[in-house]
Amino acid sequence: MIKLRTIIIDDEPLAINVLKNYVSQVQELELIETFSNAVAATTFVQKNTVDIIFLDINMPILDGLDFLKNLQSVPMVVMTTAHEEYALTSYELQAIDYLVKPIPFPRFLQSVQRIIKLKQSSTTPVSTSNTAENPSIFIKIDKKKLQKIFLEDILVIESLKDYIRIKTKSDKYIIHRTLSSFTEELPSDKFIRIHRSYTISICKVDTIEGNSLEIGGIRYTIGRSYINDVKETLLGNA
Repeated sequence: MIKLRTIIIDDEPLAINVLKNYVSQVQELELIETFSNAVAATTFVQKNTVDIIFLDINMPILDGLDFLKNLQSVPMVVMTTAHEEYALTSYELQAIDYLVKPIPFPRFLQSVQRIIKLKQSSTTPVSTSNTAENPSIFIKIDKKKLQKIFLEDILVIESLKDYIRIKTKSDKYIIHRTLSSFTEELPSDKFIRIHRSYTISICKVDTIEGNSLEIGGIRYTIGRSYINDVKETLLGNA
Protein backbone atom coordinates (compact mmCIF):
# COMPACT_ATOMS: atom_id res chain seq x y z
CA MET A 1 0.00 0.00 0.00
CA ILE A 2 1.19 3.48 -0.83
CA LYS A 3 2.15 5.57 2.21
CA LEU A 4 2.34 9.32 1.73
CA ARG A 5 4.47 11.20 4.27
CA THR A 6 2.32 14.10 5.41
CA ILE A 7 2.82 17.27 7.43
CA ILE A 8 0.37 19.93 8.62
CA ILE A 9 1.28 23.62 8.93
CA ASP A 10 -1.27 25.82 10.72
CA ASP A 11 -1.10 28.33 13.56
CA GLU A 12 -4.49 27.26 14.92
CA PRO A 13 -4.35 24.21 17.25
CA LEU A 14 -7.99 23.38 16.55
CA ALA A 15 -7.37 23.32 12.80
CA ILE A 16 -4.35 21.05 13.30
CA ASN A 17 -6.43 18.65 15.40
CA VAL A 18 -9.17 18.49 12.77
CA LEU A 19 -6.67 17.64 10.04
CA LYS A 20 -4.84 15.15 12.28
CA ASN A 21 -8.15 13.35 12.78
CA TYR A 22 -8.85 13.37 9.03
CA VAL A 23 -5.38 12.10 8.17
CA SER A 24 -5.67 9.28 10.70
CA GLN A 25 -8.75 7.97 8.88
CA VAL A 26 -6.92 7.52 5.54
CA GLN A 27 -4.65 4.47 5.50
CA GLU A 28 -2.52 5.84 2.68
CA LEU A 29 -1.48 8.89 4.73
CA GLU A 30 1.27 8.88 7.34
CA LEU A 31 1.40 12.00 9.51
CA ILE A 32 5.07 12.63 10.33
CA GLU A 33 4.93 16.13 11.84
CA THR A 34 2.79 19.19 12.56
CA PHE A 35 3.94 22.82 12.75
CA SER A 36 2.35 25.93 14.22
CA ASN A 37 4.52 28.19 12.05
CA ALA A 38 5.97 28.01 8.57
CA VAL A 39 9.50 29.03 9.58
CA ALA A 40 10.14 25.80 11.47
CA ALA A 41 8.48 23.81 8.69
CA THR A 42 10.84 25.27 6.08
CA THR A 43 13.90 23.67 7.65
CA PHE A 44 12.09 20.36 8.14
CA VAL A 45 10.93 20.15 4.51
CA GLN A 46 14.44 20.92 3.25
CA LYS A 47 15.94 18.08 5.29
CA ASN A 48 13.22 15.42 5.09
CA THR A 49 11.16 13.60 2.48
CA VAL A 50 7.61 14.95 2.47
CA ASP A 51 4.90 13.88 0.02
CA ILE A 52 1.99 16.11 1.09
CA ILE A 53 1.75 19.42 2.94
CA PHE A 54 -1.58 20.67 4.29
CA LEU A 55 -0.77 24.37 4.46
CA ASP A 56 -2.60 27.30 6.06
CA ILE A 57 -2.13 30.75 4.50
CA ASN A 58 -2.59 33.41 7.20
CA MET A 59 0.18 32.74 9.71
CA PRO A 60 2.50 35.09 11.66
CA ILE A 61 6.07 35.85 10.54
CA LEU A 62 5.88 33.78 7.33
CA ASP A 63 2.54 33.16 5.64
CA GLY A 64 1.73 30.05 3.61
CA LEU A 65 2.11 31.68 0.20
CA ASP A 66 5.57 33.08 0.99
CA PHE A 67 6.55 29.72 2.47
CA LEU A 68 5.55 28.07 -0.81
CA LYS A 69 7.43 30.63 -2.91
CA ASN A 70 10.63 30.05 -0.94
CA LEU A 71 10.70 26.25 -1.19
CA GLN A 72 13.28 24.95 -3.65
CA SER A 73 11.64 21.57 -4.00
CA VAL A 74 7.88 21.60 -3.51
CA PRO A 75 5.92 18.46 -2.51
CA MET A 76 2.22 18.18 -3.25
CA VAL A 77 0.58 21.07 -1.40
CA VAL A 78 -3.05 21.38 -0.35
CA MET A 79 -3.97 24.84 0.90
CA THR A 80 -6.24 24.90 3.97
CA THR A 81 -7.59 28.36 4.70
CA ALA A 82 -10.65 30.33 5.72
CA HIS A 83 -10.07 32.78 2.86
CA GLU A 84 -11.29 32.02 -0.66
CA GLU A 85 -9.56 34.97 -2.33
CA TYR A 86 -6.11 33.34 -2.47
CA ALA A 87 -7.17 30.39 -4.62
CA LEU A 88 -5.81 31.69 -7.93
CA THR A 89 -2.45 32.64 -6.40
CA SER A 90 -2.19 29.21 -4.78
CA TYR A 91 -2.75 27.40 -8.07
CA GLU A 92 -0.20 29.65 -9.76
CA LEU A 93 2.26 28.45 -7.11
CA GLN A 94 1.38 24.89 -8.15
CA ALA A 95 -0.79 23.92 -5.18
CA ILE A 96 -2.70 20.73 -5.95
CA ASP A 97 -5.91 21.76 -4.20
CA TYR A 98 -7.51 24.53 -2.16
CA LEU A 99 -9.72 23.63 0.82
CA VAL A 100 -11.78 26.33 2.54
CA LYS A 101 -12.35 26.04 6.30
CA PRO A 102 -14.36 24.60 7.89
CA ILE A 103 -13.26 21.63 5.77
CA PRO A 104 -15.80 18.79 5.50
CA PHE A 105 -14.23 15.34 5.60
CA PRO A 106 -15.73 14.30 2.20
CA ARG A 107 -14.02 17.29 0.57
CA PHE A 108 -10.74 16.44 2.32
CA LEU A 109 -11.04 12.83 1.17
CA GLN A 110 -11.73 13.91 -2.41
CA SER A 111 -8.51 15.90 -2.42
CA VAL A 112 -6.48 13.06 -0.94
CA GLN A 113 -7.89 10.50 -3.37
CA ARG A 114 -6.86 12.72 -6.26
CA ILE A 115 -3.30 12.85 -4.91
CA ILE A 116 -3.22 9.09 -4.36
CA LYS A 117 -4.33 8.53 -7.94
CA LEU A 118 -1.55 10.79 -9.21
CA LYS A 119 1.02 8.98 -7.07
CA GLN A 120 -0.13 5.58 -8.33
CA SER A 121 0.08 6.58 -11.98
CA SER A 122 2.88 4.94 -13.87
CA THR A 123 5.70 7.24 -14.90
CA THR A 124 7.00 5.86 -18.15
CA PRO A 125 5.63 6.89 -21.54
CA VAL A 126 6.18 4.39 -24.36
CA SER A 127 6.72 5.51 -27.92
CA THR A 128 4.60 3.98 -30.62
CA SER A 129 3.45 4.62 -34.17
CA ASN A 130 6.76 6.22 -34.92
CA THR A 131 6.07 6.82 -38.56
CA ALA A 132 7.36 10.04 -40.04
CA GLU A 133 3.77 11.16 -40.63
CA ASN A 134 2.13 10.69 -37.25
CA PRO A 135 4.37 9.76 -34.28
CA SER A 136 2.72 9.25 -30.89
CA ILE A 137 3.36 8.21 -27.31
CA PHE A 138 1.45 6.24 -24.72
CA ILE A 139 1.17 7.50 -21.14
CA LYS A 140 -0.34 5.54 -18.28
CA ILE A 141 -3.14 7.59 -16.75
CA ASP A 142 -4.27 5.04 -14.16
CA LYS A 143 -3.35 1.52 -13.02
CA LYS A 144 -4.59 -0.20 -16.18
CA LYS A 145 -5.23 2.42 -18.82
CA LEU A 146 -2.73 3.65 -21.39
CA GLN A 147 -3.61 6.83 -23.24
CA LYS A 148 -2.32 7.41 -26.75
CA ILE A 149 -1.27 10.97 -27.56
CA PHE A 150 -0.17 12.12 -31.00
CA LEU A 151 2.85 14.39 -30.78
CA GLU A 152 1.25 16.79 -33.24
CA ASP A 153 -1.58 17.36 -30.73
CA ILE A 154 0.69 18.43 -27.85
CA LEU A 155 0.83 22.17 -27.20
CA VAL A 156 2.73 22.58 -23.93
CA ILE A 157 4.22 20.38 -21.22
CA GLU A 158 4.19 22.14 -17.85
CA SER A 159 6.25 21.23 -14.78
CA LEU A 160 4.40 20.55 -11.53
CA LYS A 161 7.64 19.71 -9.67
CA ASP A 162 7.62 15.87 -9.60
CA TYR A 163 4.68 15.81 -12.03
CA ILE A 164 4.00 17.26 -15.44
CA ARG A 165 0.82 18.47 -17.12
CA ILE A 166 0.59 17.64 -20.82
CA LYS A 167 -1.72 20.06 -22.63
CA THR A 168 -3.10 18.92 -25.97
CA LYS A 169 -5.60 20.48 -28.34
CA SER A 170 -8.49 18.94 -26.46
CA ASP A 171 -7.28 17.52 -23.11
CA LYS A 172 -4.88 17.80 -20.20
CA TYR A 173 -3.05 14.88 -18.58
CA ILE A 174 -1.06 14.83 -15.34
CA ILE A 175 1.59 12.13 -14.90
CA HIS A 176 4.38 11.51 -12.42
CA ARG A 177 7.46 12.60 -14.38
CA THR A 178 9.94 15.43 -14.28
CA LEU A 179 9.90 17.91 -17.12
CA SER A 180 13.59 17.32 -17.85
CA SER A 181 13.30 13.54 -18.27
CA PHE A 182 10.13 13.79 -20.36
CA THR A 183 11.56 16.49 -22.62
CA GLU A 184 14.64 14.35 -23.30
CA GLU A 185 12.40 11.67 -24.81
CA LEU A 186 10.70 14.06 -27.23
CA PRO A 187 12.15 14.80 -30.70
CA SER A 188 14.31 17.92 -30.42
CA ASP A 189 13.23 19.16 -33.85
CA LYS A 190 9.61 19.34 -32.65
CA PHE A 191 9.84 20.39 -28.98
CA ILE A 192 12.00 22.85 -27.05
CA ARG A 193 12.41 23.77 -23.40
CA ILE A 194 11.71 27.49 -22.97
CA HIS A 195 11.67 27.80 -19.18
CA ARG A 196 12.32 25.64 -16.14
CA SER A 197 8.54 25.15 -16.06
CA TYR A 198 7.68 24.74 -19.75
CA THR A 199 8.50 22.70 -22.84
CA ILE A 200 6.56 23.69 -25.94
CA SER A 201 5.75 22.39 -29.40
CA ILE A 202 7.79 24.44 -31.87
CA CYS A 203 5.15 24.40 -34.59
CA LYS A 204 2.38 25.55 -32.22
CA VAL A 205 3.91 28.96 -31.45
CA ASP A 206 1.63 31.74 -32.69
CA THR A 207 3.62 34.85 -31.76
CA ILE A 208 6.92 35.88 -30.15
CA GLU A 209 7.24 39.16 -28.31
CA GLY A 210 10.22 40.13 -26.17
CA ASN A 211 10.85 37.38 -23.65
CA SER A 212 7.53 35.60 -24.17
CA LEU A 213 5.60 33.63 -26.75
CA GLU A 214 1.97 32.72 -27.30
CA ILE A 215 0.39 29.34 -27.93
CA GLY A 216 -3.36 28.89 -28.24
CA GLY A 217 -4.09 32.30 -26.81
CA ILE A 218 -1.94 31.77 -23.70
CA ARG A 219 1.34 33.65 -23.19
CA TYR A 220 4.37 31.84 -21.76
CA THR A 221 7.55 33.47 -20.43
CA ILE A 222 10.86 32.43 -21.93
CA GLY A 223 13.49 31.97 -19.23
CA ARG A 224 16.61 34.11 -19.44
CA SER A 225 18.90 31.10 -19.74
CA TYR A 226 16.80 29.69 -22.62
CA ILE A 227 16.01 32.79 -24.64
CA ASN A 228 18.93 32.72 -27.10
CA ASP A 229 18.41 29.06 -28.06
CA VAL A 230 14.64 29.50 -28.22
CA LYS A 231 14.74 32.52 -30.51
CA GLU A 232 17.38 30.94 -32.73
CA THR A 233 15.32 27.75 -33.05
CA LEU A 234 11.97 29.44 -33.57
CA LEU A 235 13.19 32.08 -35.98
CA GLY A 236 15.14 29.47 -37.84
CA ASN A 237 11.96 27.44 -38.20
CA ALA A 238 9.81 30.43 -39.13
